[in-house]
Amino acid sequence: MDAYPTIVIIDPATTEPRHVYKLMVGAIVPRPIAFVSTISADGVLNLAPFSYFTAIGANPPAVCFSPGRRRDGTKKDTLSNVEATGEFVVNVVSEEFAAQMNACSAEVAPEVDEFVLSGLTPIASDLVKPPRVRESHLQMECRLIQVVHVSSKPLGGSLVIGEVVRFHVDDALLAGDYAIDPDKLRAIGRMGGPTYVRTTDRFDMERPK
Repeated sequence: MDAYPTIVIIDPATTEPRHVYKLMVGAIVPRPIAFVSTISADGVLNLAPFSYFTAIGANPPAVCFSPGRRRDGTKKDTLSNVEATGEFVVNVVSEEFAAQMNACSAEVAPEVDEFVLSGLTPIASDLVKPPRVRESHLQMECRLIQVVHVSSKPLGGSLVIGEVVRFHVDDALLAGDYAIDPDKLRAIGRMGGPTYVRTTDRFDMERPK
């Protein structure tokens, strides 16, 4: 009989937050990426990726993402913009513009436009002010429902919940009956550290009746 593995007990209350962060991003994998475009109250465009991201429901369609606090405890520009305007766009990241997405993860001053920084193309949304990313094959225009501030400490986080008020889908992705063809979307996911994952290795399992 195989022996049980040795278990390491880690108490987050006595562990440095940077180490807790490493544990979480290494264990909660793979994570989809919300490439969020916003606009400040002064009209400056912002574009940033967040891998603490998921769907909430379909009626109404809702998504959430979590901008973490900087190491000094200050808010990231995306969170400040969403709180000021109540709007954002989630752009799905495909493999072909992963490098440009990564460029937008740099910590830059609020007056820096990440569309310019990355070379990605802003295009007008239908119902919200923040632009969409032209290079993205699927974009979701969102209006803010609620922000839940979990912690304002360094590496703490806030949960941004938004209702999707418009989907923009590349026609080539649709496989019929609103299904998305993953081979054409070529979405990427986030692992720990600098590692990302492709969504090409998949398997099917039918849900029990």
